[in-house]
Amino acid sequence: MSAPDRTPEALRAEYLGRVNRVIDHIERNLDRSLSLEELAKVAHFSPYHFHRIFGAMVGETLHRFVQRLRVERAAVMLVVNPGRSITEIAIDCGFSSSATFARAFKEAWGMSATRWRAHGDPERCAHDRKIRKPLHKLRKAEGHSDCYLDPQTNIPTWRIEMPGSLTTTIEVKERPDHPVVYLRHVGPYGQAAVVSRLFAALRQWAVSRGLLGPDTRMLLVAHDNPNITEEDKLRLSACLTVPAGTTPEGEIGTMTIPGGKFAVAHFEIPPERIAEAWDVVIGEWMPSSGFQPDDRLCYEEARNDPRQHPEGKILLDICVPVRPL
Repeated sequence: MSAPDRTPEALRAEYLGRVNRVIDHIERNLDRSLSLEELAKVAHFSPYHFHRIFGAMVGETLHRFVQRLRVERAAVMLVVNPGRSITEIAIDCGFSSSATFARAFKEAWGMSATRWRAHGDPERCAHDRKIRKPLHKLRKAEGHSDCYLDPQTNIPTWRIEMPGSLTTTIEVKERPDHPVVYLRHVGPYGQAAVVSRLFAALRQWAVSRGLLGPDTRMLLVAHDNPNITEEDKLRLSACLTVPAGTTPEGEIGTMTIPGGKFAVAHFEIPPERIAEAWDVVIGEWMPSSGFQPDDRLCYEEARNDPRQHPEGKILLDICVPVRPL
């Protein structure tokens, strides 16, 4: 057996892999207390060193990172779950009390959770226009929607037609768990080159290990809401489906994208309209569907290479975990 790769790049990749596994653990357990000792154990570092490593590699302290994810999750839940009380949402997001949550939310957004949910006063919240814009979209219906049972599959299906020639068919159906390998990017990812680079590196890794085949699926997980999270903190994971039990290596991590009931929206669109497609699913379809988002991971599945499409379009499934409203 050849000696392991001990180059600086490989060593850093190992650190990145460990930190990413901790971040995955945090995201799965935001509703409960998370100690430094527990998270350090996931990373296989001592608590003392892990705290320093995490701060250096992520750019914020461990406490601030956990707090930020909790507040950001609460900000989304306040809008998409209007029937739930603020206290219930605070507890579900891991805050010990409504008072603790109120202080953290006000510090993060400059307004109370009640005011956030009600959109706030336009005059006093002018500086929050970027934040308030998606909230407005969630409650504004602009397109035409028809719901029916697919005659072949008996699956509830919606066809939505939006201004600007954007149409989609959305099905609500069960999806399996997806064991995947992933490469993660942290920072702005609006440019297609970022996603192309991640998948190119991931495919090269998979080919060399005999893990890329005709049934391999390309999934993209955006862990944060780009309308809420600062650009330099956005996390994006490019994923390839693999057999369960595949071993992670350095920066190549493994995780399982949970299955269950999903709204699956089918699009054939130019890549630059993907953000608009998400708005259709979350802001146009969801409020009137009878479903609400679940806490499992959302993801995109690319079903073609847009470079091979005669019009340069991507065949894209947007997959959102749902549960009854």
